[in-house]
Amino acid sequence: MKNIIQHINKAFDHRIRLGIMSVLMVNESVDFNSMKEILGVTDGNLASHIKALETETFITVEKQFIGKKPNTKYSITPFGRKAFQEHINALEKLIQGN
Repeated sequence: MKNIIQHINKAFDHRIRLGIMSVLMVNESVDFNSMKEILGVTDGNLASHIKALETETFITVEKQFIGKKPNTKYSITPFGRKAFQEHINALEKLIQGN
């Protein structure tokens, strides 16, 4: 059981970060407003958690302009996908008692 705990990643402890990673696992990319709407969070709250995940290199941020409007999109990195999958697998093992 001790080994399982080592695979639970502290970076995913917060529900918003868990939500961000879950959304990005099943979408190629998601823009800021869509992510905010999906998770039901404020701009500032989302931005701070995005920054934390970006710092860990779990996600990438792509900023561009569509017409004259700024657009920010997020994608999961291969490293982030692997880390999140290990986190989910460890949680499942704990739940199952393995």
